[in-house]
Amino acid sequence: MIGGAIGAASIAAVAYLLWPTWQVQSVGDPDRTPVTIGDTLFNVPTKAFRVKYQRRSGPQERVDLVFLYPSLTPPERAVHKTAEEIAEFQPMDRIFVTIAAHEDTLAPETRLRTIYPRYLAEVAPQTLDGLTMRPFVDGSPYASEDLFTAEQPELSARCTRDRQTPGMCLSEMRIEGADITFRFPRQWLNQWRDVASAIARLAAQIHVRG
Repeated sequence: MIGGAIGAASIAAVAYLLWPTWQVQSVGDPDRTPVTIGDTLFNVPTKAFRVKYQRRSGPQERVDLVFLYPSLTPPERAVHKTAEEIAEFQPMDRIFVTIAAHEDTLAPETRLRTIYPRYLAEVAPQTLDGLTMRPFVDGSPYASEDLFTAEQPELSARCTRDRQTPGMCLSEMRIEGADITFRFPRQWLNQWRDVASAIARLAAQIHVRG
């Protein structure tokens, strides 16, 4: 009887000490999820995952994320729009981020320096407020796109032109074993310094150094 009482007391003490942990774990997902992509560690806000099955810790080949702009916080919940709201153009307020193992493909910096110049049109580059724009030639792999570059702060983006739908931009960077791709509306380049700052901040927020 004495041994049973001691055992019961021990179990009660352990349950009491662990109870706060169980309670926290039962209230939804943790704020951040560590993932390893290309042997590179990232700490991703759990609500930023766009694909449900990617919302897990551990090694992955790729994850797709979304953040609100300019706050750079993950969206709280999905917003359901009516057909009329979808038909009417609404300014986009999200930046989409994809992290994928590069698997020894050409680095974005190398592609910018050695591949893109082969397909740029032979016209004088247009520079406005420190941002330079050069169009790609028709018939190239990047037809109907323009290349935007800047040095201070550093930014490079390949953007489709505005047609029936607004143009979109793609900016890439490599961190260790992973490539990070940022997609955002071309219209945001009117404040390109803010966009460059947002990209740098997002990369710093999700990459675990060392």
